[in-house]
Amino acid sequence: MDGVPAARRARAKGAPVRDLRGRGAHGPRWLGFAEGDIVVVSGLPGGGKSTLIKRAAQGGGIDSQDVRERWERRMPGALPYTVYRPLVRLAHYWGLWRALRSGASAVVHDCGTQTWVRGLLAAAARRRGRALHLLLLDTTPEEALAGQEARGRGVSAYAFARHRGAVARLLRDAESGRLPAGCTSAVLLDRGSAASVTRIAFRPDPA
Repeated sequence: MDGVPAARRARAKGAPVRDLRGRGAHGPRWLGFAEGDIVVVSGLPGGGKSTLIKRAAQGGGIDSQDVRERWERRMPGALPYTVYRPLVRLAHYWGLWRALRSGASAVVHDCGTQTWVRGLLAAAARRRGRALHLLLLDTTPEEALAGQEARGRGVSAYAFARHRGAVARLLRDAESGRLPAGCTSAVLLDRGSAASVTRIAFRPDPA
């Protein structure tokens, strides 16, 4: 964790937490993980998860947002998303299951509130003898709401509050050196350092 302030290293003692917040454009250009590992990207809605996955994940990631956009292109414009949302969820989890079954490395979008998804990913990683890593985006509520507005799609105030609580707990735990069940490491990014990451790579011997 070269370059990470001593106070943050102390908070991370006892668990492999890499805190890259505050580095801005000086953050790493790529994040390396072992081949066959799974990386789950978590944070607030509108905080930049999908943007990071699309930009940096080799071969693309597993993102429910991509599934939703594909379905929206097929559906009549006047049809509310809530009508076919269950089908979108089903298609997303079917794609996730197929990817996990293949044993390939994966970068997966995580909303932060569905802990059972991380449990599923952790179990899949254990079965293949690999690791699950958490990539956590620390953005302010204002930044996340601005991101939702920019993409023209938001979540309800109730759902956003749930996300805020879940992500805040993840951040507190990571800063204290406690990782979610099944995770073997965590990387903390703010908006500036996330923007500098152009590649999430899986290698036999990651640097």
